[in-house]
Amino acid sequence: MKKHIGSDDATVTVAVAMLSLLCTCGAITLTPTANGNTNLHPLILIPGAGGNQLEAKLTQDYKPSSFVCNSWYPLFKKKNGWFRLWFDSSVLLSPFTKCFADRMMLHYNQDRDDYFNTPGVLTRVPHFGSTSSLLYLNPRLKYVTEYMASLVDSLEKLGYIEGETLFGAPYDFRYGLAGEGHPCEVGSKFLEDLKKLIEEASASNGGKEVILVSHSLGGLFALELLNRNDPSWSRKFIKHLVALSAPWGGAMDEMLTFASGNTLGVPLVDPLIVRPQQRSSESNLWLLPNPKVYGHHQKLLITQNRSYSAHDMPDFLKDIGFLEGVYPYKTRILPLIENLKAPEQVPITCVIGSGVSTPEILFYRNGDFDEGPEILYGDGDGTVNMVSLLALQSLVGEDNKNQSIKVIKIDGVSHVSILKDEVALEQIIAEISRINSHHSHTAFGNIFVGR
Repeated sequence: MKKHIGSDDATVTVAVAMLSLLCTCGAITLTPTANGNTNLHPLILIPGAGGNQLEAKLTQDYKPSSFVCNSWYPLFKKKNGWFRLWFDSSVLLSPFTKCFADRMMLHYNQDRDDYFNTPGVLTRVPHFGSTSSLLYLNPRLKYVTEYMASLVDSLEKLGYIEGETLFGAPYDFRYGLAGEGHPCEVGSKFLEDLKKLIEEASASNGGKEVILVSHSLGGLFALELLNRNDPSWSRKFIKHLVALSAPWGGAMDEMLTFASGNTLGVPLVDPLIVRPQQRSSESNLWLLPNPKVYGHHQKLLITQNRSYSAHDMPDFLKDIGFLEGVYPYKTRILPLIENLKAPEQVPITCVIGSGVSTPEILFYRNGDFDEGPEILYGDGDGTVNMVSLLALQSLVGEDNKNQSIKVIKIDGVSHVSILKDEVALEQIIAEISRINSHHSHTAFGNIFVGR
């Protein structure tokens, strides 16, 4: 075991490097024409947490936490008052980190049973329908904030054209979804917008079914969209779901984020400053280890006084001092994640990294959650544990004999590097080519890609 303080996180706000994308393998290559390949099925990219830009605007109801937040931050604003909230490089500089965290904070209102922004902070997601906000988290810092640029470039070489056959579905990744009967204004609106985008993309391409390519948390949203609509809708509009690094059963790394905060991958960031914001994120609650996947017996976090399994999350949240997270977790999140299942008759390809050291058990010897724990590592993609990456396939094996899932493991590829790794991109593009060639329902099973 070694000391670990903060790591790149699959679902938490990550600074310089973002969550991963994974997809499958194939063998058939389509040849694009000069104006793109007219045989391609339209494709929509759904990013992971932190995988697209967010903008904010402050109103007179905003109460700054410091003079700096009121007078100097943000440094750059548009004429109409909107500014880049995610990703803004000034988050790396104290005291701006605290300003950023305050403005990214969500608040759960028990009377209204939903999550809301900090009062006085308006947020919006720029360029829905386009891939432009997915390419780089900050276009001024392309080298260090690249997200889907390499993937989009590879798709364009295959013949995809932005706005014609290639689309993006960015969203406010702080928000999530909840179990049946609970309002989720922001998350539900995203599913409505995504459904409409799918239907419009299909209509503008002669009624062809749409390929969904999701990354990380985006895979959970895609799964919920498919499960919340009638199978007849999916048969009409969905060609295939290609899920990259999907944390179907959550991630052990999320417990580390809730307990001790996440450094955003940058040494200058104090994890304790951003921890309250990270705890407030509805989507982070969603990504805690799923009891249905991790089980009763696997101990995930151990202190001198007790241990916690995935079934002990309410106690875990209480013991780390996050009492306000217990009620929404028990009433909204548990019913959602306990209903994890594969959609009916939708071909799915999962591409996952393997052979990368991934947090598996956290040891807080003195019970101080403000200090980084000792960590025992296991298999996964560096962020998501293997049991979670394979959870949907495991559930299909138990519950749905008619649903097949293809899994491609790529050795040594992490949750972050998958978006740029040449081997991974080759596998993703090859699988998309296969799907477009009408062979997407064949050759299911497990494929291992080594180095």
